[in-house]
Amino acid sequence: MRGQDHMPHRHINPVQWQQAMGYARQACARIFRDGGSPGDAVRAFGLAMGEPTTDWSTAVDRIAHALCTRALRMAA
Repeated sequence: MRGQDHMPHRHINPVQWQQAMGYARQACARIFRDGGSPGDAVRAFGLAMGEPTTDWSTAVDRIAHALCTRALRMAA
């Protein structure tokens, strides 16, 4: 997913999405550095739903989307 970030929904501001992606990448990097898995990263954000996450890019995407969704709910 390098070079082309996935933009999941039109209602998310592109600037907010890029900031959320950066934060999600940093968080996942810390968890990876500490020996954690993508599933650990998703669970750290309270997103353990459905199938287990086994891919770092999916974990980053889910976390970024959750961060943007929370911001939208707070704004409403």
